[in-house]
Amino acid sequence: MEYRIMEHRQSGLTIYARLDKGEEILTSLTKLAEECQIVCAEVNGLGATDKFTVGAYSIPDKQYFRNTFEGVYEITSLHGTITRMDDKPYLHLHMTAGGLDGSVKGGHLNEAFISVTCELVIHASNGRINRQKDAETGINLFHFD
Repeated sequence: MEYRIMEHRQSGLTIYARLDKGEEILTSLTKLAEECQIVCAEVNGLGATDKFTVGAYSIPDKQYFRNTFEGVYEITSLHGTITRMDDKPYLHLHMTAGGLDGSVKGGHLNEAFISVTCELVIHASNGRINRQKDAETGINLFHFD
């Protein structure tokens, strides 16, 4: 699927964006970060998804363990940062989503497809934060030059 840049409007350093049915959050948000030249921002959102993958990082194993969920889910929280690594957008997002039975699934966002819509508010900054891999944990951490 070819991705278009999501619908969005900018007011000062804040961007309001909407993803539509079928769009994938990380792919669309990365393209928006490239187009708008976002180098440092906080992301908040909510919406609906019918397929998503979230996980948790095991420090001893130095790997993410992923879980994929399909069905009717409301994105109750989508939160994270946009920074830079190797001069490209680096997204670090966590998401929780509630199912029809009220159960909530969540963790580090690996992928999520929108079933109805997703509303995002991106608070950009004039600053710049890069990422650097930490040898001890294996995680790409904030690196303050």
